[in-house]
Amino acid sequence: MNKTQLVDAIAAKSGLTKADAKKALDAFIDVTAETLKNDKIQLVGFGTFSVNARPERTGRNPQTKETIKIPAKKLVKFKAGADLESKIQ
Repeated sequence: MNKTQLVDAIAAKSGLTKADAKKALDAFIDVTAETLKNDKIQLVGFGTFSVNARPERTGRNPQTKETIKIPAKKLVKFKAGADLESKIQ
C-alpha cells in the first residue's frame, strides 16, 4: 500500500474527505518525526516507535576485500502491540 492508497482508505473508513485525510496523515508523520528526535511514541494497542543507535563498525567490500568503516547512525524501530498482532494473525 502506498501513501495515496492509505489516504484513500483513511478517508473511506473515517468519513473524512481525501484532502482532510491527507492533512491528518501528513500531520501524524511530521509529529512522529519531530517527537522521535527526543522521545519514543507509545500507542496502546497499536505499537511503539523508538530510536535505536547503531554504533560505528567495520565492514568489508565484497568485490575488493577492502576494509571500510561504516558510520554510526540512528534507526527507527517499531514494535507492534498485542492488539495489532492479534488482528493480523
